[in-house]
Order: sequence, then C-alpha cells, then structure tokens
Amino acid sequence: MKQSPDAVMLFAAGFGTRMAPLTDHCPKPLIPVAGKPLIDHALALANPINPARIVANTHYLPDQMADHLRPLGVTLSPEQPDILDTGGGVRAALPLLGDGPIYTLNSDAVWAGPNPLALLRDAWSPEQMDGLLVCVPIGRTVGRVGSGDFDIDDLSRISRGTEFVYGGAQIIKTDLLHGIPDKTFSLNLIWDKMLKAGKLFALRYPGRWCDVGHPAGIGLAEDMLRQSNV
Repeated sequence: MKQSPDAVMLFAAGFGTRMAPLTDHCPKPLIPVAGKPLIDHALALANPINPARIVANTHYLPDQMADHLRPLGVTLSPEQPDILDTGGGVRAALPLLGDGPIYTLNSDAVWAGPNPLALLRDAWSPEQMDGLLVCVPIGRTVGRVGSGDFDIDDLSRISRGTEFVYGGAQIIKTDLLHGIPDKTFSLNLIWDKMLKAGKLFALRYPGRWCDVGHPAGIGLAEDMLRQSNV
C-alpha cells in the first residue's frame, strides 16, 4: 500500500443549513466568495499539488454540483438516498480515491496564506502518523464562533481542547474506516481511535482562515482576502 497521498476528497454534500436563505436554491459550495464559488477556492488549493484524483461527494442539489464539477475534472461520489457524514462519505468514495492515505478538504472555508495541502504534503510522516490535521490558532481565525477544537503538545500531537481550530484540511490513513459498523458516521470516530493510539498530529497553520459556513462569513472572507493582498 502506498504511503504518500495522491487523492483529494472534497466535502461538498451538506445542506448548508446555516447559509439559508442563500442555500434555498443553491448548494453551499457554489455560493460565490470573492468572485468565484466556494468550491473553486478549494480546487485552487487541490490542483497545485497535482493529485492523481480529486473526488467530491454530493447530495444536496446534486445536478447543480455535477454540472459545475464534471467539466473541471472532478470525480463525483453521489450520496443517495441518505447523506453519509464525513466518515461514511469518505468510506463510500474509497473505490474512487484508491488505496492508502488521502487528503480531505472542506469546501466551506477560505485560506489566506500558504497552501495547507502543500504544507501537509511536506510534513506527512506515515511511519509516525495515522492522521495529520491543519489546525489554526484561534487568534488567526476569522468568523469562528466559540472556542477551538484541539490543543497541541510540544511534539505536535493533538488532544481535544480549545486553543486551535481544525481548518478542514488533513491527511488521513483510511484503514480504520472499515472497522466502523454504521453506514453514516463522522470522522471524529476515526480521530478518537488515532488519539488513543497517539497517532494523530497537528500542523499549525501560519496564515489566516475564515469559516464561510454562514452568510456573514462571505463578507468576512472577502475582507480577509483583500487585506492579505495589500
């Protein structure tokens, strides 16, 4: 089994409930931010690392997603009739993603700074890690409501905490997915297994990051990008 990831999974199946009413007739990944759909911001990160495959899961308004993504060379992993959450979605897409570790990337965040996927590629150590998550110091986040998700020790190992926000970009090994009996489940279950084994690590993001999961996040992200280009 290969040890370096060569496939990217884009999470694009959600209903975008927090984005209503913008998502009443448009899937959240197609909502424009700074002149292009959110998912195109994600593709602008995925394409430069030259993956062999880019796969996106779809569920809500899937025809609109297909019309946008297929011409861009993205392979679709439709989730019907039920949405499968992050873990179930990745497991369902494994025949398209291939063997070995993969990148996953959320499509509802915008980054200002180095490409997080390139940082992951350069920091990945498969002998030591089962998962490597890009985590953003809470002070570098924009539009984040509440505390962080994790703390990080001096060896870059993760524990549940409040100081760092998971940015939605990671490399994970996928073998643990097969041990979950449920069809629909979160990747948090896999992270918990990796945490227990001491195999889940963090990469501290040096730039800024904006959550665009709610309408106000659009303007915040656009302001962040303008400031980063000054």
